[in-house]
Amino acid sequence: MANHPNRSGKGPSRNPKAKEVKAARVSAGLSQAAAGELVHVNVNTWQQWEAPEVVEGERNPQHRRMHPAVWELFQIKVKELVE
Repeated sequence: MANHPNRSGKGPSRNPKAKEVKAARVSAGLSQAAAGELVHVNVNTWQQWEAPEVVEGERNPQHRRMHPAVWELFQIKVKELVE
């Protein structure tokens, strides 16, 4: 699947990095629970999206990638909150 456009990390539809997810949430002034409510997931799922991908040189089992569609929905919802 490496040749799939969503997996290349170059297009507009890509999995955001954990740091991007956290930065966007903090910038919007939302708690993890409130951010999760915006995209219809529980706080545990949101926490997994913000968990670092690597801890002490090894893959973090607590980390999950956010789907590009959810990332886009979150950005749209945050923009609506501001307007």
